[in-house]
Amino acid sequence: MPPRHQGPGGGVISRKQLWSLVALTLMWGINWPMMKYSLRELSPLYFRALTMSCGALWLYSFYRAKGVRMWPQGAEWRSVVTLGLPNVLGWHTLAILGVKELASGRAAILGFTMPIWTVLLGILFFKEKLTKRIALAVLAVALAIGLLTFNELTALSGKPLGIVWMELAALCWAAGTLMMRRAHLTIPMETLTVWMLILASLSLWLLAALLEPWPVWQFSAPMWGSLVYGALINYGFAQIIWFGLARHLPPATSAMSIMAIPLVGTLSATLIVGEVPHWQDFAAMLCVMAAIAAVLIPPRKPLKTS
Repeated sequence: MPPRHQGPGGGVISRKQLWSLVALTLMWGINWPMMKYSLRELSPLYFRALTMSCGALWLYSFYRAKGVRMWPQGAEWRSVVTLGLPNVLGWHTLAILGVKELASGRAAILGFTMPIWTVLLGILFFKEKLTKRIALAVLAVALAIGLLTFNELTALSGKPLGIVWMELAALCWAAGTLMMRRAHLTIPMETLTVWMLILASLSLWLLAALLEPWPVWQFSAPMWGSLVYGALINYGFAQIIWFGLARHLPPATSAMSIMAIPLVGTLSATLIVGEVPHWQDFAAMLCVMAAIAAVLIPPRKPLKTS
């Protein structure tokens, strides 16, 4: 049997799963400054449309070759559209607008407030229980947003609108997560994701044509590398790894990965785009990581006494 490691919260994962999780965290964390780098030479909506459509076609080819049913049937198209609007079109469109306005590490920190918004929307609309842990998480997120908002408002080049974009993106993701949990799906998750990406990318091409000037399509070599990263790594290999992990990953271990992504994004941004994080960024990051831990990591069960 392959060696296994004890995950946080008592979950057990194999060594292969552990390394896959590390790779996934690095891929999605580094993607934040890579997006920021790409926006130096390409407008945000065209960037999203290009990388998303290429990534979707790559995923479609990969899963079709593996024998996955890749064509939705009947009412499954309704699930593709209704779930794709908040989960893909809403999140990815609003997030890239936020990245355009903010430092990429800061955008990542704000974007990953999404688990807390998921819990709050569940309490508001589905009468889920408000616990002390959730209340502390909300306070931590409010403090994080306050720290970054104050810093943006006091900076000479501050763009607080970026904070609004990122929190709207996080709300879209949260709403989509709740809808996904309550959906009765007959379509393979791989097929659902691929078609959500395809339809969202078509919408983005249309929005970009209406709202942004046509790009020159003459990019530097590092820019082409950044576009390849966005299409093949962010929308391609990272999604494939995630599908392989999602069904078997212990919830607490998944939470640890989510907590680490904005940390990776913030630290790697210094090397990729030359962003220097301030103390407010690190303080906000700690607040968001604590909030994610509070809502996603299951509480320890008390030891039974004889």
